[in-house]
Amino acid sequence: METAIITTGAKGGDANIRLARETADRLGFPYVPRGRVSLSLLCQQHGAGAALVAKNSELVLGTPAGELFFHPSMAHLRLKNLRQGKPDHLVEALDLAPGMSVLDCTLGLGSDAIVAAAVAGETGRVTGLEASPLIFAVVRHGLAHFSGDNPAICQAMRRVRALWADYHEYLAAQPDKSVDAVYFDPMFRHPFLESASMNPLRFAADSRPVSEAAIAGACRVARRRVVLKESSHSTEFSRLGFSSFVGGRYSKLRYGVISL
Repeated sequence: METAIITTGAKGGDANIRLARETADRLGFPYVPRGRVSLSLLCQQHGAGAALVAKNSELVLGTPAGELFFHPSMAHLRLKNLRQGKPDHLVEALDLAPGMSVLDCTLGLGSDAIVAAAVAGETGRVTGLEASPLIFAVVRHGLAHFSGDNPAICQAMRRVRALWADYHEYLAAQPDKSVDAVYFDPMFRHPFLESASMNPLRFAADSRPVSEAAIAGACRVARRRVVLKESSHSTEFSRLGFSSFVGGRYSKLRYGVISL
């Protein structure tokens, strides 16, 4: 796990200090008062590769690859498209409908989980697992506190249950057929070169490939579907036993589907 410190922005402030201290206690990383020291020097002084910063009542992860912060921009666009009657490949792959339960094993920045929560509605249940404590902290706080001018998307965010957990361990502890669908969106083995905005996420994320044991566990836990998102030409689909797919003909992404 990447070494990190937790601190505040340069302006500090009681609310940000409190948020930083609470986050440090939750994650087990050291809280370091900011003072007048630059963030890069503070990391250097403490031998840290990254800094989780509480500023403006938000959590931002500073990494050598750039800043990682929470924003539901892609989810907002996808939900707008759904309202206009346009298809969403993930919704199709999960065969998602109101009232369904979804386990997102790779929460990341939460876009897929937000879309799932919006479609599943108030009677549905979406749980998102994130193995990286640093990404988990940023996204959990964002899901709980982000506000905007779209009440529906904010309500969907609040319905996502974010957990700091390794999906191998979590799946092993779940009863058979306990959720409708299980979803994996791992870090691609061969990332798109133009995805520079994803580099901070890649820096902190769990880079392990999905294992055959994880897919077997997901098939045990899911009642209806197991879905894997990967690049269109990925060999991961064949390695993990996916032979049915959803995705645009010319899309760079595909969703492999195991129907149960």
